[in-house]
Amino acid sequence: MLKGVIFDLDGVITGTAKIHSLAWESMFNTFLEKHAKESGEPFVPFDPASDYLKYVDGKPRMEGVRSFLESRNIELPFGELDDAPETSTICGLGNLKNKDFTEILRKEGPEVFQSSVEFIKELRRRGIRTGIASSSRNCQLILQLADLEDLFETRVDGEVSIELGLKGKPNPDIFTTAAENLGLHPHDCVVVEDAISGVQAGSAGNFGLVLGIAREIEPSALLGEGADVVVGDLGEISVDEVEEWFREGMAEDSWNFGYHRYEPEMERLRETLTAVGNGYLGSRGAWEGSKASEHHYPGTYIAGIFNKLPSEVHGETIYNNDFVNCPNWLQIEFSIDGGKPVDPFSMNIVDYRQNLDMRGAVMERSVLVEDEEGRQTSISSRRFASMQNPHLCALEFSVTPENYDGDIELVSGIDGTVENKNVARYSALASDHLAHVGTGSGPEGFWLHVRTNASDYDIVTTARNRLFTDEGEVVAREPLEDAERYTAQRFRVSLKAGEQCRLEKTVAYHTSLDQDHDNPVEAGRKAIAGSGSFAELEEAHRSAWQAIWQNADLEIDGDRFSQKALRFHTYHLVSTASPHNPGIDAGMPARGLNGEAYRGHIFWDEIFILPFFYQHFPEVAKALLMYRYNRLGAARNYARENGYKGAMFPWQTADDGTEETQIVHYNPQSDSWGPDLSRNQRHVSIAVFYNTWRYVNETGDKEFLEKYGAEMMFEIARFWASIAHKSESDGQYHIDGVMGPDEFHEELPGSAKAGVRDNAYTNIMAAWLMEKSVEMAGELDLEVMDRLIGSIQLSYDEIEEWRKISSSMHIRLDQNGILEQFEGYMGLDELDWEHYREKYPNIHRMDRILKAEGDSPDHYKVAKQADVLMTFYALSPEQVSEVLRKNGLDVPDPVALVRENYNYYEPRTSHGSTLSKVVHAIISSYLEGGRETAWNWFLESLRSDIQDTQGGTTQEGIHCGVMAGTLDVVTRYFAGISYRDGKLAVEPNLPAHWRSLKLKTCFRGEWHEVSIDHDQATVTPYE
Repeated sequence: MLKGVIFDLDGVITGTAKIHSLAWESMFNTFLEKHAKESGEPFVPFDPASDYLKYVDGKPRMEGVRSFLESRNIELPFGELDDAPETSTICGLGNLKNKDFTEILRKEGPEVFQSSVEFIKELRRRGIRTGIASSSRNCQLILQLADLEDLFETRVDGEVSIELGLKGKPNPDIFTTAAENLGLHPHDCVVVEDAISGVQAGSAGNFGLVLGIAREIEPSALLGEGADVVVGDLGEISVDEVEEWFREGMAEDSWNFGYHRYEPEMERLRETLTAVGNGYLGSRGAWEGSKASEHHYPGTYIAGIFNKLPSEVHGETIYNNDFVNCPNWLQIEFSIDGGKPVDPFSMNIVDYRQNLDMRGAVMERSVLVEDEEGRQTSISSRRFASMQNPHLCALEFSVTPENYDGDIELVSGIDGTVENKNVARYSALASDHLAHVGTGSGPEGFWLHVRTNASDYDIVTTARNRLFTDEGEVVAREPLEDAERYTAQRFRVSLKAGEQCRLEKTVAYHTSLDQDHDNPVEAGRKAIAGSGSFAELEEAHRSAWQAIWQNADLEIDGDRFSQKALRFHTYHLVSTASPHNPGIDAGMPARGLNGEAYRGHIFWDEIFILPFFYQHFPEVAKALLMYRYNRLGAARNYARENGYKGAMFPWQTADDGTEETQIVHYNPQSDSWGPDLSRNQRHVSIAVFYNTWRYVNETGDKEFLEKYGAEMMFEIARFWASIAHKSESDGQYHIDGVMGPDEFHEELPGSAKAGVRDNAYTNIMAAWLMEKSVEMAGELDLEVMDRLIGSIQLSYDEIEEWRKISSSMHIRLDQNGILEQFEGYMGLDELDWEHYREKYPNIHRMDRILKAEGDSPDHYKVAKQADVLMTFYALSPEQVSEVLRKNGLDVPDPVALVRENYNYYEPRTSHGSTLSKVVHAIISSYLEGGRETAWNWFLESLRSDIQDTQGGTTQEGIHCGVMAGTLDVVTRYFAGISYRDGKLAVEPNLPAHWRSLKLKTCFRGEWHEVSIDHDQATVTPYE
């Protein structure tokens, strides 16, 4: 329900902007003339149009002064708030401006917008509470002069902000304080603002509605910064319409993720975030007419399609197995009256909207552009990757000449000339992966057949075009002359102003890896011939997604941002691995199906990702584990090649299960290549074991355990038993030559051997998994054990050895309860964190910074991400403590153990991985008063891809691990769902502003709906 509305003052209720502008102009020009004479620089006057809106509008006065001076590279001391107007300080100038302003204000009085006054009076008649929040220290004076004080129950202005220490816009402090003063939740309130900084503040405050007033600014500017609705005046919207937003609009908005203006520097990020996918393939949200460029990158990726090419680096030939950018199906160009293909982004963009409808998994874009001749053209498109048929994609592309008659020519093609150019740091490496095989056409459509030029995977892209105008379907079309790796069709149509032509493009992808056909060319022709219209395909696609959301959706009351972000994360996870995956032999790429970062490889990130699938789509989790099982032979070979037994899974892998970690790594900080030792992260095998164990435990899939899981887990236990060696001096088992989750430490300084010794996470988890293997051997049916004894030559003596190792592993716990990350860690130097934070704007990748300075992270107590603390993410404090006790260590209080290690290691972590933040969100929940800390980590995790907080990496692909991790935080910590003794338990701990949470989860084949109202939970069976 709508319960309160909080108004900005200037530009919303009163019109003092002109007085403000005059006062700012007078003050700054007086100062700038004086500064020019003293400095000898030219006098450049204050621009009351651009400078006012850009630097001072909506901000607290002193912040406005500071912001403008910084734009002119002028430094002044801040001074004191009561500095005399003649003082050469920021505060002095601000007070001079205020002196000029109040003099003009008292003389002329404020302009009052009567439509706003009537709107406020109608709110109060309905019992809706009202408040005012303004940066102005003159707010009370203006209200008094306008006789409006009685309309507001609370006033939070510049004076109150100083008194309470509130931050100015775009921080939401003044708005949230006003809501609190009214006794209301921001979720139930509206913020009404006319300034960009105010709209940003309302959005950041998570208010139920941010209503923009566009008097002096383009509506798109306010929409682009977070306004939900924009009007020119409050007379253009009714209270009924605002209440309708709270009843239905807000809920609908939570399913939509979009943009309201084109920003070229943000386009590659948005292409990643608005990608469509169905588990079999993914396609970036690029404009249909775009080619790879600085701002655009069309990319389509098919699960399992990799290609390995040689590249020359430092005089050495290296091979990289890349996730292939497959032929571009989106390619549509149009021209007007025989001109060049239209590039809307080189024209005047009158209106721009791009939206991802997450509920229906449809990406939409509409653009209204005007060319140099004044011709306005509307362009719109809608697309999806079918969740009903994984091979199909569909696109609807419309063109409407708005104010002219013209001949429109459309060219719709399949472009196989694409290369892998998504990741700038790979630019010097081989990138052309496709070879031409052939093209063809027939009644069903036309197709392009290419083949990866090393792995020999066939890729056939088949397309059908249908063009419609207001008069019906346009049958006439002509094929363009085929070129190497390219084929297309052309349409020509004459349109009058206001008439639309609409192209329906249906595309099928088939490869030689597919398990549901033998001939990709014939399969493509059949798929296209059997497909219906765009509308029919969309209906089936939406129906499939509806079934997905019934199992995977969660509903939050009280937090708009989290609701939308968590649905966004769910959408991308299911777009990467879906109910189609049981028919696909492919793993879970850490960066999704919409970018080329990490070359699409599969890492240990599954340890964060698979819990989501256990709980919502167990059959998908099983398929991802079968990807690992199908490569068990490669893992056995990899272990043998390195002198070990059992199965050692590679750190990075792709299609065939072999190690794909590059041997050299590019450091953009120093623009140089260096050795890459990350393949020593043997703990990926721990992740495979852990995921298999959790899948079996939470689904009860005994058949999978007996046929596949037990064999895989036993072989992993065998590997860890072979890498561990017993020391004669202490009688304990040690593990050498590994790299922990930290990733920064490649070796101990002075050591002749790569890797570290006795990494705590590795040793604890290895001990745990060997203990679980012993338990499993005792619980499996004798028939199964006999089969395994025969097939993998497993012996009971070997199992007994695992028992001994699991209770004799070397783990160092000091007297303060700190687990030493690895042997020798405590002897490393402390890093001067303050120095590096001052020197570099971003220190997430401290390893690159140190190496660029000729140093090494090996010398310091610095980590990229959680390492020791990762143990407490995988296992509970009680489970970790039990492992330590069995290995002879005294751990009196499991929770205290977590707290001591969090307090020690978190300050020494640069959080250079998004995964680190979800780990810390879970771990900090064990701290005293850790609820707020956990929330802050969770919020950072939610923002990481949406706002690209890792410094531009999301444009190269989403981070599946952090997306799944946020959902795990909700399930495991906020909802408090756990599985104990074969039963589901719920101990909720919702964030303070979440009023309720509802989600569904599957445990051992039974579905449950968990509803939490504040901290009261109910669990009901769900069909």
